[in-house]
Amino acid sequence: MNADGYITCSLGHEHWGRAGAAGLLIVHTDDAGTHRFLLQHRAPAVHHGDTWSTPGGALQYDESARDGAFREVREELTYLPDVLSPGPTFVDDHGGWSYTTIVVHSPSSFTTTGTGWETGDAGYAWFTDEEIAELPLHHGFAATWPQVRDAVSAEAGA
Repeated sequence: MNADGYITCSLGHEHWGRAGAAGLLIVHTDDAGTHRFLLQHRAPAVHHGDTWSTPGGALQYDESARDGAFREVREELTYLPDVLSPGPTFVDDHGGWSYTTIVVHSPSSFTTTGTGWETGDAGYAWFTDEEIAELPLHHGFAATWPQVRDAVSAEAGA
């Protein structure tokens, strides 16, 4: 059974993906030690559109969050490095629906021209923490961003 469709969580929020959703937060640390994060501009026509968030999307009933995140990102990006180092994983659980953010580290800040109906005109871009603070973020990503950012920083200092 296909898991596409809306679901209402126990908090009363409407979410796309009846089996939950997941995405990759791809991080590149430059030579100066600055973290840059690859974000997707969401098309105005999608749920919570015209905001910035991680590339990803709805899970199917038979796949893990990791498998679903990589499947979705491969569908959306024109390029994804073969070597990505795993980082922390975060689950934003709403009771009956969750979004899993999987942090991966990239050896480069690669260029992607991934487009499609889910991607807005601004496409994909690399941002620093300070730049992300100025963006209109998808509300779910905005809620977990401080925790994710702090974990990436702590991981780099470890």
